[in-house]
Amino acid sequence: MPQESSQSPVTPPHRVVLVVDENSNPFEMSCAIEVFGLRRPELGRELYDFRLCADGPVTRMRDGFFTLTGVAGLDAAEEADTLIVPNRPDTETPRSPRVLDAVRRAHARGARLVGFCSGAFTMAEAGILDGRRAACHWMWAESFRARFPRVCLEPDVLFVDDGDILTASGSASALDLGLHIVRRDHGAEIANAVSRRLVFAAHRDGGQRQFVERPLPDVPDESLAPLLSWAQERLGEPLTVAGLAARAAVSPATLHRRFRAQLGTTPLAWLTGERVALACRLIERGEERLDVVAAHSGLGTAANLRARVRRETGLSPSAYRRRFGPAAGEAVRT
Repeated sequence: MPQESSQSPVTPPHRVVLVVDENSNPFEMSCAIEVFGLRRPELGRELYDFRLCADGPVTRMRDGFFTLTGVAGLDAAEEADTLIVPNRPDTETPRSPRVLDAVRRAHARGARLVGFCSGAFTMAEAGILDGRRAACHWMWAESFRARFPRVCLEPDVLFVDDGDILTASGSASALDLGLHIVRRDHGAEIANAVSRRLVFAAHRDGGQRQFVERPLPDVPDESLAPLLSWAQERLGEPLTVAGLAARAAVSPATLHRRFRAQLGTTPLAWLTGERVALACRLIERGEERLDVVAAHSGLGTAANLRARVRRETGLSPSAYRRRFGPAAGEAVRT
């Protein structure tokens, strides 16, 4: 008789399904394909099983730029672990009843729901956002509030993670939310690898401002890029906002203004976020001594490390290690 394998069965990849509706935005569709749909052999495993689906055989995309054909029907939404709902610029036009029903059924069976840009309108029309937090593009904030007063709209953030419902404010923040989801599902190391392929910032906190002023630079160049690169190589050192300002040869007040204008956050918040991301990567690589992780990441003490990692990831360092550490990765590969 054949012997049973001692190896654990391979867990099938998380299935992400994007619903495309009439007049959907091509950019957000492309963001979803780029983050969740592309194969990444350099990672040694498949992160997601991605599919597109639509209500009909032919879907006219935004402003008639092109039509989409050859994708699955709405029945594919029934198998989604994560369902990305459709978005489009004409927010006043009701969504397809069949699409709304698919969204309601996915929510009822416990699927994670994601909305990019005006996708919050789709969820609100489906009736699943009442009493929940959500983000949408700043252009439609007043309209959204007027139509859906029971939704807790956060109008000036990049994205909102409300557990099983996640919403991004605008087009570019679709990438921010997508990478946040990868980070939540697979850890900081994998999210960093995906962001490098995208040539995109690995982590912008959802609470950052939607509208970031990007004036034409004066001479000399006031870009923060050299300072950020310098600081990222020295996160374990006792960096301070005053020290960063001195490095940039500006006052702390000027540095704050540049961070707000270029990154939509403060120097201290950026520095803390980078240190937490480094701490997570160290944990994923197998470092078990929290005092060592805290020292190398610049978070100082194990107590501060615990508080910061829990605030950022929702997990304690030990729980984060169980989920994303080397042993977790080995379990997936066996």
